[in-house]
Amino acid sequence: MDFASKVIPISALGLGTWQVKRKYWKENLIEELKTQTQYPAINFPENEDELKNLEYRRVRVVGEFDHSKELYLGPRSCISNGGSDSGNGLFSTSGSTTSGYYVITPFKLSDRPLTILVNRGWVSMKNKDPASRISGQVVGEIELDGIVRLTEPRPQFVSKNVANSQFWSYRDLDAMSKLVNSEPILIDAVAESSIPGGPIGGQTNISIRNEHVSYIITWYGLAIATGYMWYNKYSHGLKSIIK
Repeated sequence: MDFASKVIPISALGLGTWQVKRKYWKENLIEELKTQTQYPAINFPENEDELKNLEYRRVRVVGEFDHSKELYLGPRSCISNGGSDSGNGLFSTSGSTTSGYYVITPFKLSDRPLTILVNRGWVSMKNKDPASRISGQVVGEIELDGIVRLTEPRPQFVSKNVANSQFWSYRDLDAMSKLVNSEPILIDAVAESSIPGGPIGGQTNISIRNEHVSYIITWYGLAIATGYMWYNKYSHGLKSIIK
């Protein structure tokens, strides 16, 4: 018990300090990724496998949407700049509490026999039906920039996806691509791609787990509590010896 009373507060203090360092590292990483999304777009790689190492990078594609196979990811809030719903920014969450969906649309590339998925952006619940936003259903060949996104595991507390449904709770690229006969490749259309009447682009959220604050509180709290217990025990013992 004496050994544990000495080791626990020291170990907890060390782990708390390590979590502080991890917190700063994670915050710097998030800032770097945000900056990375603003780099000039590169051409869509000839080898699609390279995309695995390009998440959060802008790529440029030329092709045509297939609006007949739209999928909907949500419900989601709109990501916009400065708390507005203008769709001009990438990372701050809109002050609006309105829920809606991200519109995921197959996109046939012009330079090769390949269809990918494009998150065109956010629409409100009332505008989910394509018939309510005909003017935003761009037709014909276009060029657009998008942020590469990879598939994601099911987040905690998020409902399971329903197979063969147009509605998805989280980004399962393998299942989504099989449903619409595309490759499991997704890009988020940038904000500049938004057109009047269409989805609001720029819906890229840097989603990296960052729970270090709670760990810091836990470990430092344990260090303080056990350190106080150790102090009380040995200070009382020392007083007894002195007496």
